[in-house]
Amino acid sequence: MKTKRITTIAMLTALYVVLAILTPVKIQYFKFTFEALPILVAGFLFGSKVGFTVATLGSCIYQLFFSQYGFTATTVLWILPHSISGLLIGYLSEKKEFILNKKDILLISIVGCLTVTALNTLALFIDSKIYGYYNSALLFSALPLKILSGIILSVLFTAIIIPLLKAVNKQL
Repeated sequence: MKTKRITTIAMLTALYVVLAILTPVKIQYFKFTFEALPILVAGFLFGSKVGFTVATLGSCIYQLFFSQYGFTATTVLWILPHSISGLLIGYLSEKKEFILNKKDILLISIVGCLTVTALNTLALFIDSKIYGYYNSALLFSALPLKILSGIILSVLFTAIIIPLLKAVNKQL
């Protein structure tokens, strides 16, 4: 593996952690953040393995060292949504042979964000059952807002990613 590629992967992982720390807007159990951006870039540039790696390492570092929860019985459940999203984004990019137009980038971004939303909701359900704070209103009342924000973020990510991918591809 080339040094530039390894460095890019490490920087995307670090950027994930920084964005997870610095950009969240939290309203009860709803979190709006830009941490998915480096995962999308990793998947679009390098495919499923790197998308999964950046998402897993970034999410793990954030969960263990910077979240308020640290390591718990459900930590893996909170890491998996982004990991699976990174894997899926990379897979879809590979399937298109990394020849992605604006529509492809938007659709893949939406799939990635909605995957995270669905799996985070599942993680919240399991976590709430294990730790005894389950409440259906807690779990499902914010779901339409989460879905809507995922779609809005996907549009924003697409606007950022298109010129970013062109610039990064020239350097790699």
